Amino acid sequence: MALSKNKIKLIHSLDLKKNRIKENLFVCEGHKCVDELLKYFDCKYIVSTEDWAKLHQNIKCDEFDVVSHGDLAKASLLKTPQDVVALFSLPESKIDTSLPANSLCLALDDVQNPGNVGTIIRLADWFGIKTIYCSDGCADVYSPKTVQATMGALGRITVYYVDLVTLIKQMHNVPVYATLLDGQNIYDEELSDHGLIIMGNEGNGISTDVEKLVNHRLYIPNYPIGKETSESLNVAMATGIVCAEFRRRVRK
Repeated sequence: MALSKNKIKLIHSLDLKKNRIKENLFVCEGHKCVDELLKYFDCKYIVSTEDWAKLHQNIKCDEFDVVSHGDLAKASLLKTPQDVVALFSLPESKIDTSLPANSLCLALDDVQNPGNVGTIIRLADWFGIKTIYCSDGCADVYSPKTVQATMGALGRITVYYVDLVTLIKQMHNVPVYATLLDGQNIYDEELSDHGLIIMGNEGNGISTDVEKLVNHRLYIPNYPIGKETSESLNVAMATGIVCAEFRRRVRK
């Protein structure tokens, strides 16, 4: 069957946050990402090739269209269209600010690149960190680019958008970590099995108001120490290094 113009228009409209909120939907593309998110989100619509449909005959979805590769390409938001496009309901969740007191959580302070946010979600999933608090200036986790970058990890991570200053001020006797140029060598510092790890904006780092609330300042040293090297690390790469060190020493 041919894909209707209205369906194509709907899918393309979800590239914008205001339309995702209006329709209460977000887009996911490709068999790996869609297969993962089907386990965790309410699926409202799928359009796929016949080959994908044959392998997914018992999935729960409100509406399902099987179309040609050409029609699927018209609906796709990717430069290289894949075999399936799915629309999922945006999740509803009440913000829980108590989690850093009992588990290791991440906070992203105005991380604006969708690819970085998506990669950090994948890293959190890999290292068993289940919660990420994002400032309002962060890229939208449900934008198509961010969703693709998570490669399905989004279904296992809870993401809250909050005012980070307010969040941190509500926490009492909770470690608040951040990587800063004047911090202490992360490999020499004592690390906790709970708390908040803050990662900053790609160009400006952590905002001044948030930095004032950091009580454990860390630094990722270059090797050999003192050698002239790159000015800084990509925020997603730095997140991976920090999470790996926490989990290497504290495996709770």
